Amino acid sequence: TSCITFPFLLQNQNYKGYGLSKGKEREGEWDFYWCDVSWLRENFDHTYMDEHVRISHFRNHYELTRKNYMVKNLKRFRKQLEREAGKLEAAKCDFFPKTFEMPCEYHLFVEEFRKNPGITWIMKPVARSQGKGIFLFRRLKDIMDWRKDSKSSDDQKEEIPVENYVAQRYIENPYLIGGRKFDLRVYVLVMSYIPLRAWLYRDGFARFSNTRFTLSSIDDQCILGPASPPPCALPFLSFGVRRELVHSTDVHLTNVAVQKTSPDYHPKKGCKWMLQRFRQYLASKHGPEAVESLFSDMDNIFIKSLQSVQKVIISDKHCFELYGYDILIDQDLKPWLLEVNASPSLTASSQEDYELKTCLLEDTLHIVDMEARLTGREKRVGGFDLMWNDGPVSREEGVPDLSEMGNFVTNTHLGCINDRKKQLRQLFRSLQGQKKTSS
Repeated sequence: TSCITFPFLLQNQNYKGYGLSKGKEREGEWDFYWCDVSWLRENFDHTYMDEHVRISHFRNHYELTRKNYMVKNLKRFRKQLEREAGKLEAAKCDFFPKTFEMPCEYHLFVEEFRKNPGITWIMKPVARSQGKGIFLFRRLKDIMDWRKDSKSSDDQKEEIPVENYVAQRYIENPYLIGGRKFDLRVYVLVMSYIPLRAWLYRDGFARFSNTRFTLSSIDDQCILGPASPPPCALPFLSFGVRRELVHSTDVHLTNVAVQKTSPDYHPKKGCKWMLQRFRQYLASKHGPEAVESLFSDMDNIFIKSLQSVQKVIISDKHCFELYGYDILIDQDLKPWLLEVNASPSLTASSQEDYELKTCLLEDTLHIVDMEARLTGREKRVGGFDLMWNDGPVSREEGVPDLSEMGNFVTNTHLGCINDRKKQLRQLFRSLQGQKKTSS
């Protein structure tokens, strides 16, 4: 694999920018900084920024991107909607599994656990990524063993803080393709929280497990029998007749960081489908109406999750954020929000992946618009479509009549054709023409 470095040239040569930098802050002045969250935590409050300066995270981004805070804010927002708009509107927030923060909600979790014996739960550290520290369990004994292991001696307690986890009901009926579990990575760009202004990228991908899905064993290792060929050929999957010993994380986690350790992982092909291919597959299996309904439900997840933190995120005018949403689809074609990433991986696992992420970054920079070329009225820039601008954005031109929402179609095109190069040529040609006319 190769990490994308993205040098860029701004039209206005007075600006200095840093591309994708994961190191420490460089010496000298800068106008644009794509920083990691550790730099933000250490430097943001001590850094003076001129009016035009842009930085790639909101100050308290963790309200949405830490697993425990995300759930806390969604629960609070759901209660608010129920009070203000009724149960039907609140039910639109029912897109995340039942979740408890550990250890502070341990007793509430035990009460829920005993109501539904035998179901599968998943434990996730709230602040780790790439599948680290995750495990599944069905017995309360397993979680009690974890509690014992997580407790430190009196001497250690002062030095090592207790790591928080979330215990989340595991989705036991995921939609499978070729017997494999997968989730979706979708990109949402937020330029402002007050007012909320969010863009949805057309491209993304489905990340597959390299091992057939099973719930027969959720131990650290399980033995799997021969794989059966899927209804459609998946180029990255090899189907043997041997029985093999695999780690349960290979079955249940789709993170590339986990899957690339599998013995059958193909480094050039990876374990991904582009979203266009995934959408076409679903349409051929279930019809276009079912697919439209699924993708509309995903739009609802993006908007409701952003609204849940709109009043708690510090909406600094210097900040923007490119979020990586992880969505799981179940057998009923219901989408579930797994987590939101503040620093979605920009490492490419294939040539197709490299092209997607390079174009994603280029289009992000077009919308950040350091050169001040855009008018602010654009509804599409490259592969990004404006889906929320202090209210829903219609695909149709003009201001929508929100009193007739039955005919309203949101301006989202996730998994549709992304003719970004053609669109950008037309956009900037039009902007140049307007500039010449006005001068």
